[in-house]
Amino acid sequence: MPTPTSLLLPLPRKLVPEPGAFPLSSPLDLRPPPGFASPALEALRAELARQRIPLGPSERVLELVLDGRSGHPREGYSLTISPRSVRLVAGRGVGLNHGLRTLLQLLRLAEHDAGQRVLPAVVIEDAPAFERRGVMLDVSRDRVPRMDYLLALVERLAEWKLNELQLYFEHAFAYAGHARVWRGVDPFTPDEIRALDAHCKLHGIELVPNQQSFGHLHHWLKHPEYRHLAEVPEGILHPFLGAGETTPEPFSLCPTDPRSLAFLGGLYDELLPCFTSGDFNVGLDETIDLGPGRSASAIRERGVGRVYLEFLRSVHGLVSARGKRMQFWADILLHHPELVPEVPKDAVAMLWGYEADHPFERETATLAEAGLPFTVCPGTSSWQSIGGRLDNMLANVHSAATWGAARGAKGLLVTDWGDRGHLQPPCTAWPGIVVSASLAWNPEARIPGDGRLLEQLLTRHLGALSPFHFALQGKLLSLARVGTLRGVPVRNASPLSVLLTRFDAPFPPPELATLHPHALSQLDEFLQTELARGPDPVRFLPEFGAERRMEIEASLRVERELQWAGGLLRFACGLGFERLRAAEPGPLQALPPRIRRELGERLEPLIAAYRALWLERSRPGGLERSARWLERIFEALRAR
Repeated sequence: MPTPTSLLLPLPRKLVPEPGAFPLSSPLDLRPPPGFASPALEALRAELARQRIPLGPSERVLELVLDGRSGHPREGYSLTISPRSVRLVAGRGVGLNHGLRTLLQLLRLAEHDAGQRVLPAVVIEDAPAFERRGVMLDVSRDRVPRMDYLLALVERLAEWKLNELQLYFEHAFAYAGHARVWRGVDPFTPDEIRALDAHCKLHGIELVPNQQSFGHLHHWLKHPEYRHLAEVPEGILHPFLGAGETTPEPFSLCPTDPRSLAFLGGLYDELLPCFTSGDFNVGLDETIDLGPGRSASAIRERGVGRVYLEFLRSVHGLVSARGKRMQFWADILLHHPELVPEVPKDAVAMLWGYEADHPFERETATLAEAGLPFTVCPGTSSWQSIGGRLDNMLANVHSAATWGAARGAKGLLVTDWGDRGHLQPPCTAWPGIVVSASLAWNPEARIPGDGRLLEQLLTRHLGALSPFHFALQGKLLSLARVGTLRGVPVRNASPLSVLLTRFDAPFPPPELATLHPHALSQLDEFLQTELARGPDPVRFLPEFGAERRMEIEASLRVERELQWAGGLLRFACGLGFERLRAAEPGPLQALPPRIRRELGERLEPLIAAYRALWLERSRPGGLERSARWLERIFEALRAR
């Protein structure tokens, strides 16, 4: 049975239980440092008021101490709870805020546990293993979050002691004079970024700018006014085209054309002043068209790795001249490990890898031996899955945290991508973010693969403390487990997602060669049972006051997202089942008309629900492009 202290998020690195408990039934004398104010302190006051714990003169003291001579690390703190007092000590305000968040969680957990109304006696000495602990959201593949969603997310991330947020930009920032590129995308404006930056700073989170600067610039380079900057102006068929798009697009800048650097400098001069962060992630990953294009002669002469490194160093010069420290994705560089020592020593390599077996052990060694600072970047495993890939995520994040900590990584940044329409609901990222928040602070606090501890953490730290909310978290993890089918080894996606996004490829796709109709039938039955699980949320609404009603209503939104995701996964099971049991697997249109009509009747309301759900958390700009991934299936089912 988990105890309140075992459900802290993140789990403190040193926690010693003591005899007794601190009762919460009589007045407390709250003594903060003179002049100290923060959202964490206000949240503590609000929680005490909500639990009707009066504040005033008392022998029972809750003392907060700022002491620069305490010897704590910058973000460290100590928390001592005895039967008569609570004492929180830190050397800096950031550490005191972290301790306040631990205390706040203990208060909430104590109330939840059978109404005992006591804090367990404990001595905590705590500080993070990783200096930087963050989340990166892909806001360039159709789904651009609403500001209200982001502002609330920042507050939640701060509660879990995360301190960095990145928004991945390809073309989702409203650069002046470049409206041709971002028109219809609903991009972030400079004023919105400044407001988000200020909100992040208030809550102790650094909003780091992130702008692709080499590859992944197809949204720019496909337009005539930018095509002259491309490595391959005639374009390539790349993996990031929209649904049904077959026109080649230029993908990467030409690294040997000086105009590429001038172009980037103009973007940086507009983007960077919106951020107070001293760091800047310039991308530079997946330059898949580098070689056969305009730089071919330079590559023949000096090698592709050398040409890439020269461009990296030039971009580093642009970033340094603007007073920032450069972050860059490390994948291309790691293909040329002999060049790693030549990277500027103040650049931070962002070491990404998203599969359970990613070689973090080898790659962290390469970077550490070269003396290059680096951050490990696992993923939430939510993209191209509809409901998540729980087992892959757990193994991936554990490996990144383990080897990052062993090799002295500066940080852990969990990434949440949106490949192929960003079809997954936002809530599917929560398990990955929660696990990453836990391990980025304390890499030894492993999350078992059975999911029971993770379900408890999600339940206790994601809002409403009702039976309905508990059922939601179980449902979320159940859908995430569907992402793995035994004997069907799909990478960077779930098998059911592949059935949808590659419906028009020769069937079955090679990844699904071992998929059997019986397995899909069993999955469909499992999903049907899981989606029906849990109490009726409507009957809980009258039982709570206005504050809890808001939490329940937020849970209702998640329930709608999970019901939709489960419904689409069930549709994928049905689609795959019918195609696999056909006498001659072929195009979707070859299915009998009755089967296609029945499948279309199942998919049509799911598309309508998807459009409505999208607008609850995301801007309308990318909706049409995203929904096109589903609408093309519907059109194929209805074709005569």
